[in-house]
Amino acid sequence: MTAVDQSNETSTLNLLGCKVNYRRKGTGPTLLFLHGAAGVGGWTPWMLQLTERFDVIVPDHPGFGSSDTPEWFDNIHDLAYYYLDFIKALGLHDVHLVGHSLGGWIAAEIAVRDSSALKTLTLTAAAGLRIPGVERVDVFLLAPKDVPPALFFDQKFADAMSAHTKTDAEVDLDLKNGYAFARVAWQPRLYDPHLDKWLHRIDVPALILWGDADKIVPPEHAAEFKRLIPQATVEIFPHCGHLPQVEQPQAFLRALTTFIERNGA
Repeated sequence: MTAVDQSNETSTLNLLGCKVNYRRKGTGPTLLFLHGAAGVGGWTPWMLQLTERFDVIVPDHPGFGSSDTPEWFDNIHDLAYYYLDFIKALGLHDVHLVGHSLGGWIAAEIAVRDSSALKTLTLTAAAGLRIPGVERVDVFLLAPKDVPPALFFDQKFADAMSAHTKTDAEVDLDLKNGYAFARVAWQPRLYDPHLDKWLHRIDVPALILWGDADKIVPPEHAAEFKRLIPQATVEIFPHCGHLPQVEQPQAFLRALTTFIERNGA
């Protein structure tokens, strides 16, 4: 049922007919990071800083990146259940689960189902909720050139992203990730109409991290997650958009590591 192939900090796990690619590096408490809709191309500087304190595991979601797109991949719940099996297959426990955007939504769906392997939960700019009356940018309607400006408060980051000329392989990967993202988040748009009913089941300490200028998932969602999750605290980063780990990496890392250390790292 399962098989693991590992080399050079990149591994594959064959589980439930799906080969998932994941990166693993560092020593210490286990930190499982779930990426957003754009995927994760490799070790970023802020991730590498985390590997100095933690055993960091960063998978490509089923359907994304170098992972397979299995026949059973239909919705956000499929990803949540798969990661519960992923955690079990790798023998992980006392996991510090961290998710960003789409990955934050998946992390919340995991935690409402079974938190027995979790130590803490961190949601960064997480999708998954709908708040009537709160306007947000519809990422599915944005032209490619308009995506970078929507992601950041400081437009130098948007300019740097826009200036990058993508290879054919990167374009193909964007198409794959975009298709997978639409498959789980197109309808209803970026939320689960049943998630809010069950967030009270999350029984581990939770940290909610958000940029105060997030246009993709506005900061009102941070307050709603805090209201619905019993042991949740919130930290809002000023002058920051949808990617705090990129736009304000040191503030992000400080908030995350302080929270984990206070809760039994």
